[in-house]
This record gives sequence, structure tokens and C-alpha cells, in this order.
Amino acid sequence: MGDSSFSALLFLDAMRRARITVITCLRLDAALYDPALPRPPGTIGRPRTKGARLPILAAILAAEDTRWHAVVVPGWYGAGERTIEITSDTAVWRHGGLPVVPIRWVLIRDPEARFPPQALLCTDPTREPAQIVGWFVRRWTIEVTLQEARARHGVETRRKWSDTAIVRATPCLLALFSIVTLRAARLPARQRQRIAAAA
Repeated sequence: MGDSSFSALLFLDAMRRARITVITCLRLDAALYDPALPRPPGTIGRPRTKGARLPILAAILAAEDTRWHAVVVPGWYGAGERTIEITSDTAVWRHGGLPVVPIRWVLIRDPEARFPPQALLCTDPTREPAQIVGWFVRRWTIEVTLQEARARHGVETRRKWSDTAIVRATPCLLALFSIVTLRAARLPARQRQRIAAAA
């Protein structure tokens, strides 16, 4: 899972070839196409890489005939359950001179209009849309953990001079953060509040 900086066709194609599923943001104006039709035997010329052009996701978002499905997502960015509406389909994403990547796109909107609509892509078109959204939301806890590890334990600070020392230090600091978090979670609620107030 990653933010929009991971939404690059060369990267997505490399991950797909390595059998790694990527879930990231997708632009609402991305050029999406149907897959290329099977090539009849005896056809001359280069094989087609794409089929017909599909409407951009911004047009699907604005269309009145778009079928939306309500989904309850647990742990929505640390705020508990959230009901959202999604619509999804498969396509190939293509840009001139770059690899063609088959994707499943998921368009998300909030029925209460508390956040703007957004689109996600998954490099495994067989995944369920609700599962893609759930996985993408889970990245929030990972980002918070890494941010707190940077702030409190100095992860990613260049205090070491050799590459091997840096490679050893980061996993140790993340392990320390995990151990402290797990130990604190096992404390009774009253002791946890006292420690949090003292901190």
C-alpha cells in the first residue's frame, strides 16, 4: 500500500511481474482502456496492447447512472467504522511508451461529503473492491507507527557511519517500539492512563 507517488506505470509493471500486489491512489483523469481483444490467427502487424478507451473516473463519479455500493470500513483512519460508497471495475492503464498494466480501480465517495472522492488501483484485478479499500486504510496505522518511531527512537537519523550499522539499527529500533507498545497494551487501563499523563 502506498500513496500517489507509487502510482507509476514502470513501478507497477515491475511489481506485477514480481507477483507483488500494489494498492495505491489513482488519478481521476487516468487513461484507462478495455483489455485488447484476442488476436485472430494470421493477423499481420504488431499485436494490440489495449482495447477501447473507457470514460475517465471523474466522468464516472459525476454520472447519474453509476451504481454505488455501501461498504462499512472498520478502523477508518483511527476513527472507528465508516460507511462509504464504492464502485469498481477492471481495466488496463496505459500511457504512450510505457508498459500496459491491468488493474482493478475502486472509486470511493463519502455519502456525508466529509472527504473528497478518491480513486484507488490494485495490480491484482481479481481482488474484491471492499478488500482493496480495507487494505489501503490499514496503511494509516503503519504510517503512524513509522512516524512515531522516527520521532521517539531516531529511526532514519544518520547517527551511524557505516551502512551495516544503519541496517542493524533500524530493525532494532522498530522492534523496541513494538515491544514497548505491546507491553503498554497489556497494562490495566488505570495504569495506562497514569503513564500517559506522566509522559
